[in-house]
Amino acid sequence: MIHFDIQPISQAWLTQAQAHQDQLTKPPGSLGFLEEIGVRLAAIQQTLRPALGKGAVVVCAGDHGVTAEAVSAYPSEVTAQMVLNFLAGGAAINQIAEVAGADVWVLDVGVNAPPLAEGGLGVRVRPGTGNILREPAMTRAEAEQAIRAGAEVARRAIAQDATVLAAGDMGIGNTTAASALTAALLGLDAKAVTGRGTGVDDARYQKKVQVVATALRRAQARLGELAQADPLEVLAELGGLEIAAIAGVFLAGAEAGLPLVCDGFPVTAGALLACQIQPDVRDYLFAGHRSVEPGHTRQLEALGLRPILELNLRLGEGTGAVLSFPVLRAAASVMAGMATFSQAGVSQTMEP
Repeated sequence: MIHFDIQPISQAWLTQAQAHQDQLTKPPGSLGFLEEIGVRLAAIQQTLRPALGKGAVVVCAGDHGVTAEAVSAYPSEVTAQMVLNFLAGGAAINQIAEVAGADVWVLDVGVNAPPLAEGGLGVRVRPGTGNILREPAMTRAEAEQAIRAGAEVARRAIAQDATVLAAGDMGIGNTTAASALTAALLGLDAKAVTGRGTGVDDARYQKKVQVVATALRRAQARLGELAQADPLEVLAELGGLEIAAIAGVFLAGAEAGLPLVCDGFPVTAGALLACQIQPDVRDYLFAGHRSVEPGHTRQLEALGLRPILELNLRLGEGTGAVLSFPVLRAAASVMAGMATFSQAGVSQTMEP
């Protein structure tokens, strides 16, 4: 049974933090969304002087049987090759994490390859999922095992002083799984959430939409109305091992009371799943960016999250989430370091 002890953010702290934000030496609202971020960080940390030090990103990797249906522009072998690239420090997430003050943790939860080089965390549940067009992605027990694997790595990162936590993804075919999972959890049709992923052409895109639609019908025949089904059963039918692990990262991070940052489409599918398992996870979530994948906007709308960055990213790996870390730190510093009007002896508004 999956359960995490997650406490909702205190409304009293949100109110207190907003009142403090309104007394800082600036016109109210003049720092825009940065002010809302700072208020939420103060409430999460329960202090009017929030601070964010080192960050961490857990990049969860797994393969997908649905790649047999030609839904990706890249072969499935790329998953294992990119995991080795992460471990060697040669990927985009490694470069971005270095300048953003974040450690990179690599979790192989379902790569279809021989054991990979040392340096990653191998908690491989199975070598890739089943082909969701024709069969369940995994068993419920495997889904729960993958969630626990992600949670364990998150706890290790937190034990090594992470103060803000993001998840990243690697898995050829995972935007197909994310599309199916998002459509199922939100009660949407396939076309509303399915994009071009790695950049497939028109023919492969149409095929991808058909695959997602057929997978949804197959799962619905087994589970009934998917939006009302047990989210763990939906995950087992349609999800990815790395998406399950990402949910575990966010569940454990919320349990520890850390601010959590979503990346793009597959990662936010994991966040959506985590919130369906335990809704209070939502209190700790920030959206690092908005992906060009259409399903990502639908996820953000469902979660009520506003993206910090809009950079037309679609790489994954946690890149957009980690890019937002300096903005989060700036928001915390504004709350913690700015003087109030009374402290600075600065007049507020003119008397009427």
